[in-house]
Amino acid sequence: MGISSMTMLFLLFLILYIVSSAIRILKEYERGVVFRLGRVIPVKGPGLVLIWPIIDKMVKVSLRTVTMDVPPQDIITKDNITVKVNAVVYFRPIDPIKAITAVEDFYYATSQIAQTTLRSILGQSQLDDLLAKREELNAELQKVIDLQTEPWGVKVTAVEVKNVDLPTEMLRAMAKQAEAERERRAKIIHAEGELQAAQKLADAARIIASESSTLQLRYLQTLTEIATEKNSTIIFPVPIDLITTFIKKDEPKTTNNQG
Repeated sequence: MGISSMTMLFLLFLILYIVSSAIRILKEYERGVVFRLGRVIPVKGPGLVLIWPIIDKMVKVSLRTVTMDVPPQDIITKDNITVKVNAVVYFRPIDPIKAITAVEDFYYATSQIAQTTLRSILGQSQLDDLLAKREELNAELQKVIDLQTEPWGVKVTAVEVKNVDLPTEMLRAMAKQAEAERERRAKIIHAEGELQAAQKLADAARIIASESSTLQLRYLQTLTEIATEKNSTIIFPVPIDLITTFIKKDEPKTTNNQG
């Protein structure tokens, strides 16, 4: 009787173990790559999945996008400047079977490919392009890395260069260059202002030279401006041209009176 009870309990635990081992629940973003006696069968999931214990082995693969930081890399640019550059890579498995069977660890492999490609691509660029053409370099990095990870069933969706650390000497040189550029622009703007002012003065001089009355009006305007000041005495020379017109008007009257 005791032996039968022990046998029943053993069989019960064995059945529970087999059932629990056969049942798998996969989330919406998970897929199961099942090896049956070493051979791959169609991908399972999501939801409730049943497998054969002992003869089946399932490996879960997450289809969510992975954000991977690329450690800072020492890069020598095309113009022989050493910089430290780090980046971030966004990728996700699109073929779970290839991601498991084509490469041992697709996370590690993608990280290594990203590091070597970062050094290779950015090493072919000049420093100015590295700082100014960031979007073009990001697109090229994404294209090259994605081409290499495609046989693994991994899709690289984006690559972004995060920081570019420059040597202290280069930062000082760039600061001096920026300061010199600002001074150059300021001098150009000042020279353009002087040129425009000279052109306006030349135009005014031509108008005054063509019309003698213009000079007289300008002279009277100047007298009016000075008269508004609170000065006790104003000595202002009167040019002879200003009264020449009035002298000429009085000459006929004087001649007629003498006649």
